[in-house]
Amino acid sequence: PMSKKLPELSLAVQYACQDAALPSRPQVRRWVRASCDRPAAVTVRFVDVEEGRTLNRDYRHKDYATNVLSFAYEAAPTVVGDLVICLPVVLREAAEQDKAVPAHFAHLIVHGMLHLLGYDHEGGAREAQRMELSEREILAGLGYPDPYH
Repeated sequence: PMSKKLPELSLAVQYACQDAALPSRPQVRRWVRASCDRPAAVTVRFVDVEEGRTLNRDYRHKDYATNVLSFAYEAAPTVVGDLVICLPVVLREAAEQDKAVPAHFAHLIVHGMLHLLGYDHEGGAREAQRMELSEREILAGLGYPDPYH
């Protein structure tokens, strides 16, 4: 049997903060790869509240740190973009929602990758449902529980 060749992935993982809970580069690569069906050049950057808030304010005009920011530069034929994950927000949400920290990181990276692929949950209920369904399927394939349950 011929093995299916995976699309090319150029991935940079940047740690602008430190914490034992941060996922490893191989974990991040696995999550990015699971959510991307085409060649990609992606940077995933883990940041503190200050950098997360600054980026959210400067680019989205919302003056608070959010869990994940997606910066999509190109969606086809190659996905080119950046994901910025705010560590303290992720840890707080995981605790508040009683979720395992790695599962929450995986969900946010999958969610961010789908944005880079062109999904948009703010474009109405049908689009949001389509995105959530894709997230559930990808995360189930990775062995994580339904993030919306």
